[in-house]
Amino acid sequence: MSTLTDPVARPLLVSECFGPTLQGEGPSTGRRALFIRLSRCNLSCPGCDTPYTWDWSRFDPSRETQRAPADELFRWATAQSVDLVVISGGEPLLQQEALRPLVRHLADAGRRVEIETNGTIVPSAGIIDAASQFNVSPKTASFAGSAVSRSTRINPEALRTFASSGKSIFKFVVSNERDLDEVSQCAYEFDLSPVWIMPEGTTRELVLSRMPWLADEAVRRNWNLSTRLHIILWGDERGR
Repeated sequence: MSTLTDPVARPLLVSECFGPTLQGEGPSTGRRALFIRLSRCNLSCPGCDTPYTWDWSRFDPSRETQRAPADELFRWATAQSVDLVVISGGEPLLQQEALRPLVRHLADAGRRVEIETNGTIVPSAGIIDAASQFNVSPKTASFAGSAVSRSTRINPEALRTFASSGKSIFKFVVSNERDLDEVSQCAYEFDLSPVWIMPEGTTRELVLSRMPWLADEAVRRNWNLSTRLHIILWGDERGR
């Protein structure tokens, strides 16, 4: 097994590290957390709120990305008295082999490590064993864009692997009724549970306006509801 000091271990492509802050989404909403946001993604969703991790038509990768050794990230995370570390992106599992030693050592140091993923990449046995939880967010057709095929944004093998891991929750961004029907189909087809739905929106006004409707739907469909706490508190502010 690779270690943090393994001379052949590759550094991670990192967009930013920040915190302590609060986790804004999913079952850990409101918990104090540190964020390690990795660079690069295999999707290019028009509604993405972190385009600086992948959209090189608008952002300069040399300015938005740094190569960080795992031991440097480990020291940063463990120097702070926060027990939740969220690995986000971009798409973190594009770097899962380089990421695994960091996740393992953070877990061994008593940190809870949640990995946020779009669910298109099959997680390795090693990363499943190391992580505390996967926050899997499959993309609906409306969020990913009409030009993106279902086979690009939905990977049956990956979703079934996450579902069978016992460490995954499934969080869908929703903006309309069609999205809800797609969530239902995806959850049934791949036996996804538990399911969380969350309003699409990068302003507090839009998030709050969609919450009552989604609350009713979550109760009716036996799902859970997530807000976007960081948007409500701070707006669409990069770095939160």
